[in-house]
Amino acid sequence: MKEKILVAGGTGFIGYHILNSLSHKKFTLHSISTKIPISARRINDVKYIICDVIKKNSFSKKINYNYDHVINLSGYVDHSNKIQTMKSHFDGAKNLINFFKKKKIKSFIQIGSCLEYGDIKSPQRESNLCKPKGNYGLAKLKASKYIKKIGKKFNFPYVILRLYQIYGPNQNYDRLVPFVIKSCLKNDEFACSEGSQLRDFMYVDDLTRLIKTILKKKIRQKTFNVGYGKPLPVKSVINTILNEIKYGKPEFNSIKMRKDEVKNLYPDISRVKMAFKWKPKIDFKKGIRKTIFFYKNKKIN
Repeated sequence: MKEKILVAGGTGFIGYHILNSLSHKKFTLHSISTKIPISARRINDVKYIICDVIKKNSFSKKINYNYDHVINLSGYVDHSNKIQTMKSHFDGAKNLINFFKKKKIKSFIQIGSCLEYGDIKSPQRESNLCKPKGNYGLAKLKASKYIKKIGKKFNFPYVILRLYQIYGPNQNYDRLVPFVIKSCLKNDEFACSEGSQLRDFMYVDDLTRLIKTILKKKIRQKTFNVGYGKPLPVKSVINTILNEIKYGKPEFNSIKMRKDEVKNLYPDISRVKMAFKWKPKIDFKKGIRKTIFFYKNKKIN
């Protein structure tokens, strides 16, 4: 019998890649989100449920299946509004957790964030005390604390994945890698900071491979950092893209870092590597080439 998987936020960049990696496998796939997917992210094998997990009475009526696994990627991308960010990334997660806490699911994978740590010295470890600086990190940390409490009380089978920078095809242009690729393909001038920040970039296929591994394992009630494990200066990321495309005019030092921006942000990934016998396989240059290939063949406005 096929296992049933619900992906909350399945129409977003990461949700699309997770569902796409699981399609044609031995799964029945459902996505729940506030909007129908754009055509480039629609997958034939997936049933799309349209509603908002913030509105618990609404979504609880629409989710009438016995799921084996739930993957929570729900939440708005814009984090400028504190109240909306908290509702989106904490209240929504809380509603999902409460709905499934007494049901016999095999796993609830909560997608957390590296921003839960705040300005803690890198490489960041799961044992570090979290002190988030911004709205988004605070909301994600509250969700992590809540699922741990429910896990302890109800023996709830959760896994928290604190993601760092995930990139790849079909990502929106408001993220660094696709923004720079688009600007270079159009040979535009574009504003940048000095680019000295250290960040961890992992190609999305390495994440989907980890998700599939987690679904098969029985390791639960744990938190894991997920990234490539080797930081890069942002300036180096931009220059790598520039050198691959041969066009583009980055204007370094033309914008300042955000007040809540962490200068160096990268993980220790030893725990996830050991637990799941997994490690990233796609280095940055290879991942960037695959990503550029996608955007070269996509109509850019």
